[in-house]
Amino acid sequence: MLFSKRVLLTALSAALFMQQGVTQAAEYVDVLDTPSIMSQLAIKSPLNSVTLAGNRLVAAGIRGHILYSDDAGKSWHQASVPLSSDLTSVFFPTPENGWAVGHDGVVLHSADSGATWTKQLDGNQAGKIMLDYYTALAATDPANEAYATLVDEAQRVADDGADKPFLDVWFADNQNGYVVGAFGLIFRTTDGGTSWVPQNEKVANPQGLHLNAIRGYGAEVTMVSEQGLVLRLDQASGKFLPVETPFEGTYFGLMQGQRGIGLFGLRGMAFTSADGGANWKQLKLPVDNALTATAMDADGTLYLFDQAGSMLSSTDGGSTFQQMPQNAGTPVTGAVAVGKEALVLVGPRGVRVFPI
Repeated sequence: MLFSKRVLLTALSAALFMQQGVTQAAEYVDVLDTPSIMSQLAIKSPLNSVTLAGNRLVAAGIRGHILYSDDAGKSWHQASVPLSSDLTSVFFPTPENGWAVGHDGVVLHSADSGATWTKQLDGNQAGKIMLDYYTALAATDPANEAYATLVDEAQRVADDGADKPFLDVWFADNQNGYVVGAFGLIFRTTDGGTSWVPQNEKVANPQGLHLNAIRGYGAEVTMVSEQGLVLRLDQASGKFLPVETPFEGTYFGLMQGQRGIGLFGLRGMAFTSADGGANWKQLKLPVDNALTATAMDADGTLYLFDQAGSMLSSTDGGSTFQQMPQNAGTPVTGAVAVGKEALVLVGPRGVRVFPI
C-alpha cells in the first residue's frame, strides 16, 4: 500500500510539473519585449547605479526600473522604459542625454534627462553586429589568425542570444561613448548610439575577462577588469593597452580624486596614481571587504563604500580614511553627492539619502 501511494504521488507530481511547465511556456514573455512595470515600490527595489543629469538624480536597477528626482532625492518618479531587463549602470554626459545598460545586452538612451527611454541595442542585435563586423574584417586578411578567432567568438555570442550583460557605460559627450561588459564585450559609438561597432580587436584582453567599469578623466580613458587587468586607451593607436598595477585581483570601479585617478576592488584594495598610472599608491583603509561604490562631494571629500555597508570618507585626497556611521549591513552599489548637503545611495533596498 505504501509503495502504491508513493507511485501515485510521484505520478501526480510529474503530471503537475508537466502542467506547470506547459503553462509557464505558454505564458513566457521576453523581457526585451515587456515594458518595465510602473510600481510605487520601485523606490524600494534593488537599484544598481545612480548619477546626476544636471541637477536631476537618475537611478537604475532591476526589472528595467529607472527613477528620477528633482528635489535632491526627497521624492522620486518612475521613468517610462520599454523593457524589463535588469539594469547595471546609468551615465549622463550632458543634462539631457544619458545612457543605461544592463542584462540581455541592452543599451537604452534618454534625450529628456531620464524621463523616457528608448532601446538602442540588445544582445541579439549585438551578436549579429559582431558576427557581420568580424566576418568582413577577416575577409580583408584571410591569413590573420587573430581575425579568425574573433569570428569564432562572434559566432558564439550570436548563437548564445541575449544572455550576456553590459556592466558599464561611459560617454565623453552626447555622440562618443563606450559600453563594456561580461566576457570582454565592448562596443563604441560615434553617433550617439545610432550605430555601434565592436572593439574587441583593439583591447589587450586575450582571455576575454569581464570588463567591469570604464571612465574617462581628462584625456585618459581607463577600463578595469579581473586578475588585476587595467586597460588604458592609447590615443595614437586607438587601442586599450594594459597598465601595470600592484594588485592581481578584481577591480570593480574607478574614481577621480584630488591627486589623480583611482582604482578599487576586492579585499578593500584601492590605489591612486598622480602620474597617469606609472606609479600607484595603495590607500590605507579600515576595511577589507570588496569596495563597491565611490562618490565625491562639492568640497572634494572622497567617499568609498563596501559590500558590508561600511562608508569611508577622506578629506585629504585619499591619504587617510575614516569610517562613518550609517546603517551597517546595507550594501551600497551606487552613490552620488548632491552638492555639500547629502549623499544619495542605492543598493538592494532601493534609495537612501544620507546627510553629510
